[in-house]
Amino acid sequence: MHQESPAARVSTPVDGVEVLGALSPSRAADFMSCPLLYRFRTIDKLPEPFSPDAVRGTVVHKVLEDLFDLPALSRTPERAQQMLTPAWDDLVAEAPELAEMLPHDGPEIVAWLGSCRDVLERYFTLEDPQRLEPAERELYVETLLDSKLLLRGYVDRLDIAPDGAIRVVDYKTGRSPGEMFEGKALFQMKFYALVIWRTRGVVPAMLQLVYLGDGEMLRYVPDERDLLATERKVEAIWDAIRLAGESGDWRPNPGRLCSWCAHQAICPAWGGTPPPLPELPPAVDASPLADD
Repeated sequence: MHQESPAARVSTPVDGVEVLGALSPSRAADFMSCPLLYRFRTIDKLPEPFSPDAVRGTVVHKVLEDLFDLPALSRTPERAQQMLTPAWDDLVAEAPELAEMLPHDGPEIVAWLGSCRDVLERYFTLEDPQRLEPAERELYVETLLDSKLLLRGYVDRLDIAPDGAIRVVDYKTGRSPGEMFEGKALFQMKFYALVIWRTRGVVPAMLQLVYLGDGEMLRYVPDERDLLATERKVEAIWDAIRLAGESGDWRPNPGRLCSWCAHQAICPAWGGTPPPLPELPPAVDASPLADD
């Protein structure tokens, strides 16, 4: 008999309200990319090694977040560069294993910090932080749909104009996508826009992706029709996740992204064998609310 998957369980109360499950844009993207990857990350919670690219993103995001704590005239390229090493040191203090990936006295850390400096320098060619006063940074947002699906995530920056117009901003330390992949990149932003619309009653006036890898901006003006379509898409993704949980069919989707996957050794598409689905006692909350 097939054991029940954590993703198949329902009726988890949150603040007294019944919730069928929770989804963030990153986990939704995982499932769309590869259902088995979603299972490995969300259900099995398999560890993944640190990636220099991912850690660069974390450090640069931290510097850009803290930059807006400074008085406007102090938000200079030089000050951002000065904030880089302390941000890295703080991250290593929280996760000492990072020092094994990038030894403190090795040539790798010198080159890596140099790449972080390049990314930060490029930011100032795209925006002037002295002229910006974000309303929110690293903002946690969530909303419960009528279907009892909880949507949630973190927005890098929210700008609100004097007339109330909202701009949702997300930093990416990689390169901008080609035209064929812009829709996939915008899905995350439409997801956030949907949550903001449902919680604030205002459709964001602008969605802005800032690509620091090559100095490009991707901007999009959403409308209610866009966001309703996004809501339908998100609920369809969740229905597919629940079906996979009930059937146990977390099939892989081999493709070009496999080269970056940490789980090739246990992926059947590459001759591996996934571990058994975890067995959890009834007392453990096994709902997918632990989504991020």
